[in-house]
Amino acid sequence: MTLLEFLQDFTPVYVVLVGILGLIIGSFLNVVIHRLPIMMEREWRQGWEYYKTEQEEQSPAGSAANQGGHAGALESAEADQDSHSDRFNLAVPKSRCPSCGTAIQAWQNIPIVSYLWLGGKCGTCKEPISIRYPLVEAFTALLSMICAIKFGVTAEALSALIITWSLIALSGIDFDTQLLPDSITLPLLWLGLLASLIPVFANTSEAIVGAAAGYMSLWLVYWAFKLLTGKEGMGFGDFKLLAALGAWFGWQALPMIILLSSVVGAIVGITLIVVKGRDKQIPIPFGPYLAAAGWLSMIMGEQLSAYYFNLYL
Repeated sequence: MTLLEFLQDFTPVYVVLVGILGLIIGSFLNVVIHRLPIMMEREWRQGWEYYKTEQEEQSPAGSAANQGGHAGALESAEADQDSHSDRFNLAVPKSRCPSCGTAIQAWQNIPIVSYLWLGGKCGTCKEPISIRYPLVEAFTALLSMICAIKFGVTAEALSALIITWSLIALSGIDFDTQLLPDSITLPLLWLGLLASLIPVFANTSEAIVGAAAGYMSLWLVYWAFKLLTGKEGMGFGDFKLLAALGAWFGWQALPMIILLSSVVGAIVGITLIVVKGRDKQIPIPFGPYLAAAGWLSMIMGEQLSAYYFNLYL
């Protein structure tokens, strides 16, 4: 009996293993949510510093002062470069306590277990650890297990897991920074188009139209809102995320995704304004609502569509 046959015959074992994998991935997603925006900011800052240096060298004042001030400018640029030269990515440096800077040991990185063992506090300085970390791990495991139950041991299950983990990372980053990184949305889009060749959730024509329609629909809303109000109602990352969802699930899923995300976003936004007195001018990230709507469409799209049509037709 092969491993694949074993997992197919013993579904509970398969679901538990996917849950454990989800815990591990959830721990990694905490790192992605925290570090990826910092990596993006560093890249932007380095690009801006390089641009300023180039502009100073090409300006008349910079040319006139080439003999004297140019060396100082270069020294300043080198100092700036040195200040950002430390390697910082998803692998290095090693995770540390934000309060005392103590490196986190391997046993302290065990999903959920280490949090409970440490009592939710740093093992060195005893400062509280955010409850968000174990919640992300548990949430990732739960959604992963739902995907395993829904799709079984199939290509659909693997695709669903990739989509789920990507959407969790995007939601966390957008919630914190109102950014949806291209380094996640674009690979998700291209993977959806490639998966349509199998196909997984949608065939190639449905995926291509879905990607184009997903992007263009929010793009048109963005420009209509901007022309009417002079303000930007959403970011370009939202266009790309909906395009990725369209690539995975086809154009037929887009109306339901847009409807669900808009309704949930409106309810949450109004609640924050009424209950917490949130300033109406403070933008609310739309990515988490798109992600939630896309995930629900993947898991129970047929049931949602049937309910909608029975309700209004």
